[in-house]
Amino acid sequence: MSAVVSTVIAVARFIYDFIFGDDWRVAVVIVLGLVATGLLVANQISAWWLVPVLAIGMTWISLQRSHPSQPSPIPGPGR
Repeated sequence: MSAVVSTVIAVARFIYDFIFGDDWRVAVVIVLGLVATGLLVANQISAWWLVPVLAIGMTWISLQRSHPSQPSPIPGPGR
């Protein structure tokens, strides 16, 4: 295999792992947000805010999934 082909394969694997490696749901929502932004802008609707809002929301959701809330070790009243 030539060096060029090896480099292309390595870059493709990196891009795939970078985009889909952590949480594929986040990648799907961001891609859908980009498509929706494009459709809105094509219809003369300002949609610059959509992708940042989705990114912040999906970051919060991803963090909630990766660190589920744990019960407090300190007993409250009535326990």
